[in-house]
Amino acid sequence: QVQPVESGGGLVQAGGSLRLACAASGRTFTGYAMGWFRQAPGKERELVACISPSGGTTYYAASVKGRFTISRDNPKNTVYLQMNSLKREDTADYYCNAAPYDGRWPNLAWDNYWGQGTQVTVSS
Repeated sequence: QVQPVESGGGLVQAGGSLRLACAASGRTFTGYAMGWFRQAPGKERELVACISPSGGTTYYAASVKGRFTISRDNPKNTVYLQMNSLKREDTADYYCNAAPYDGRWPNLAWDNYWGQGTQVTVSS
């Protein structure tokens, strides 16, 4: 099981940027796809972006495509989410998660374990 610890959230003005990090402990980080999810108040958790184990394949939700970039540093067991041109609707708690990389991409079998998340608040 990969155990994530998210960081980097905060309060930012619309149009600003934040970089989230997820440090993952546990076994075989490099064997898993990693994903960033978010959950806004009163809404269901949604997949924002995910990345294959090698980093060569990425997926973005339509709402963030062109503004967010997911990347990973396998030697550091860390996955990042660079968020640019932030909008108020990006306000949410952000979580990362791991899943085996298979043909269900990007609708992978994400883990039932969720970390504490990191809060992102975008003000107008």
